[in-house]
Amino acid sequence: MAIELRQSLKLSQQLVITPQLQQAIKLLQLSRTELVDMVQNELLENPVLEEMSTAEQEEVPPEMEKEIESEAAPDKSHEAQEELHKDGDLKEPKEFDWENYIGTYNAPGEEARSFSPDDLPNYENMTTRPNTLRDHLEWQLKMNAVTEKEEELGYLLLGYLDDNGYLTQSLDEIAEANSVTVDDLDDSLSVIQDFDPAGVGARDLKECLKLQCRYYTGIEKAQLIDIIENYLPLVEKRDYPAIARKTKLPLKKIIQLAQYISEMEPKPGRPFGASDTQYITPDVYVMKVGNDFAIVLNEDGLPRLQVSRYYKGMLSGEASGDKAKDYVQEKLKSALWLIKSIHQRQRTLYRVSKCIVKFQREFLERGVEALKPMILKDVAESIGVHESTVSRATSNKYMHTPQGIFELKYFFNNGLASSSGQQDVASESVKEKIRAIVAAEDPKDPLSDITIVDMLKKSNIEIARRTVAKYREMLNILPSSKRKRLF
Repeated sequence: MAIELRQSLKLSQQLVITPQLQQAIKLLQLSRTELVDMVQNELLENPVLEEMSTAEQEEVPPEMEKEIESEAAPDKSHEAQEELHKDGDLKEPKEFDWENYIGTYNAPGEEARSFSPDDLPNYENMTTRPNTLRDHLEWQLKMNAVTEKEEELGYLLLGYLDDNGYLTQSLDEIAEANSVTVDDLDDSLSVIQDFDPAGVGARDLKECLKLQCRYYTGIEKAQLIDIIENYLPLVEKRDYPAIARKTKLPLKKIIQLAQYISEMEPKPGRPFGASDTQYITPDVYVMKVGNDFAIVLNEDGLPRLQVSRYYKGMLSGEASGDKAKDYVQEKLKSALWLIKSIHQRQRTLYRVSKCIVKFQREFLERGVEALKPMILKDVAESIGVHESTVSRATSNKYMHTPQGIFELKYFFNNGLASSSGQQDVASESVKEKIRAIVAAEDPKDPLSDITIVDMLKKSNIEIARRTVAKYREMLNILPSSKRKRLF
């Protein structure tokens, strides 16, 4: 069998993702905080970029604003340029007048900023590193009258504690890995288990709860240890009559002991594991002005970029070499594209937000119960873009509304059929109804999922029991058997 080699020509069209297109897509899906970090990083890496001062922003002529807006505005195939399945590509401007751009855009202003002592942060607002669980335990280990060997092994064991205060490995494994005896480790572990918080150094939940029983005395301590050791699953199910039958104790006493157990801390290290509070900065503000809603993009802290005037001479000067000019020109192209991409991102975010406000006007007026079903396709068709563009524009972004701060993704939810034949009800609205129903129930006689289904039907909402169970889990609401409270 002979293999024949042939040459042939084939004409085909392919869409290639240019670095500029990748940057535009990346910028669109960045949150405001990530965008600020990205711009700051570009200011460090690209010497042609610089941040406009306040005076320079005020002195930029109106015609230059229009020029930048026109450069940032997408052409008729803007959305198609962002999507891989669309025709067209995002191309760099050809034969752009860089010198004229630099000379027009860079208005005279302050060369540098001066800082006064008032600009520096107050020392009262500076906090030290929070005290960790290990720090707390090490301090107690130093304060205890232990031998040098016990202290050394104590520090060793503290390294095997997790954030919840549990010992993550067995003493046999620790002894083998560190060439020490199990008996010595056991003595040091006993010292640690006497430390605050109670229950620290335990190897499992049962041991953790039993360590906390040392604060009880007499017969109650023995009864608590017995229930923890043998009937903890029944306590979790709140099957107190079964425990009473097995232990021969009165039901009232079992309920009292169960209440003691419920007040114990299953994760002793929890108070020391709190992370710093992460505050949400809205990307969009929606405010009611008269009978309408105004949309304002949050650009506080976002540097306004310009091209450095210093490089104007490098392009026009005769002394500069070709390599230097090529480098500056490449950086200028990158800077201009970044400026255009940021304007394009802000424009897309504004259009998407405006469409959301239009769809969810009743929500802005009345609250969650008036939230309408809406999907990405609704917004995409309204503003003439692809669904993936809307998805990127709403990813990790938040909107400040008269009803509170919500993630933009929150407004996109499927609808559930209404038994009255009226408009479908948004799934988030149904979740809120379930939350309100559970909050108003009798803790001693919690409502089952099927009962919640019947109550929702009275509100003209057709929903299956398994859907109620799914929404309940999403709301972190326990089943009725675990919500029952006897004390």
